[in-house]
Amino acid sequence: MEADKCIAKEDILVDIAHLLMLYRQKIIAPEHAKALMKALLVLQNKGIPDAAFDDRFEDIHAGIESLLISTAGEDSGGRLHMGRSRNDEVAACIRIRLRNELLGQMSQVNGLRAVLLDLAEQHLETVMPGFTHFQPAQPTTLAHYLIAYEQAFSRDFERFSSVYTRINKSPLGSAAFASTGYPVDREYTASVLGFDGIVQNTMDAVASRDQVLEVLADYSLLMTTISRLCEELVVWSSPFFGFVVLGEPFCSTSSIMPQKKNPDTAEIMRGKSGSVMGAFTAASMIVKGLPMSYNRDLQELNPHLWRTVRDISASIRLLSAMLATASFNRELMKEKAGEGFSTATDLADFLVRAYDLPFRKAHSIVARAVSTGAITLESLDRASEEFLHTTLTGRGFTEEQLTAALSVTGSVAARNIPGGPAPSATSRAVSYSREQLLRENDLLESRKLSVSRAIGRLIGDAGRLVT
Repeated sequence: MEADKCIAKEDILVDIAHLLMLYRQKIIAPEHAKALMKALLVLQNKGIPDAAFDDRFEDIHAGIESLLISTAGEDSGGRLHMGRSRNDEVAACIRIRLRNELLGQMSQVNGLRAVLLDLAEQHLETVMPGFTHFQPAQPTTLAHYLIAYEQAFSRDFERFSSVYTRINKSPLGSAAFASTGYPVDREYTASVLGFDGIVQNTMDAVASRDQVLEVLADYSLLMTTISRLCEELVVWSSPFFGFVVLGEPFCSTSSIMPQKKNPDTAEIMRGKSGSVMGAFTAASMIVKGLPMSYNRDLQELNPHLWRTVRDISASIRLLSAMLATASFNRELMKEKAGEGFSTATDLADFLVRAYDLPFRKAHSIVARAVSTGAITLESLDRASEEFLHTTLTGRGFTEEQLTAALSVTGSVAARNIPGGPAPSATSRAVSYSREQLLRENDLLESRKLSVSRAIGRLIGDAGRLVT
């Protein structure tokens, strides 16, 4: 029953659509259709009473049917289930609820992407250290870093958008699995409920949950990216890094140490990623051994799904707010960007271009200088004599050239190819991503509008039936 609360409202919509179809197909007499519709519209408008969730009922569907029988009378109330089974009824409810959740989550993901792009635009010239193996690697910019995450979340939107097309198909009319002898109109119920079509095979329609597994897999990928970002925010907010200060609402103090400011929200989201991945694993194990068609094991899948839906929505919302209120230490980031010989590659590249050296020899010269603990003209000359049997200064290499080659800002500015960290490149990337975001928001709004209009027409048709 606790899991059924997640699809109770959707069950009323499915009942209304099924009843309109029965009436339209002349499967149910007008007087019974009107009596049932009046009772359904009361539940639609006023909500489902707690009595329907009583444990004496097997599930919410049985609870609602009991209410209809008591309200519309046994002769009318007992006719709604003609031409359907709980199997296709439940499958439809799950798809409608999950469809609506996905539309909301796609909006949230795009909101998160917008926050990242806004921040990136503010930090086009905020130089910071880049890492590989979590060791200082090469200088980059905060904008470059933020756009990397925006691109990852854009793929989450694409995955959600893709699975939506498979979720938004109607299983109604499949009945238990072999359809029904009543002349039901599957296309009609699909249309009035805002589905984009029907699940073609009736056995597949009630027995398959691969679309739910796909959603859970997509959730797992999203939470993996959220967890990575949260891990970095946790590390960066430590005084040992000091790159970011997280807003007070997203942190807490210690119960014993008054000086502490713990990044609790980021840590909880990092932990939630494990719960989401666990839900996917559990759901996969529930489904993997089931023969065709419907099996009661599938009931155990639903709690994993709805808990994950809540966790995902909360995590995206909190991450957006946490990033929007974070402040970054530009000066410290720039200072740290030059540590760890982060521009050594730029120096090697300069030697290749200036003296026509093979890159591997230039790499060896710079690496040998680094091993001495300092990149100076003297250390480079000693290395050059070892590998080239001549000095770099003897070939015209100067202190000014060395300083320019090791410049952090110069290193970043030189990387202006598409996707690079140079301010010019990241500015173009932000513009490109904003255009992509606009197109995807337009698609999202059209889908929301299509569903909203369909449900509006459904309720309107139901009202006209009883007047």
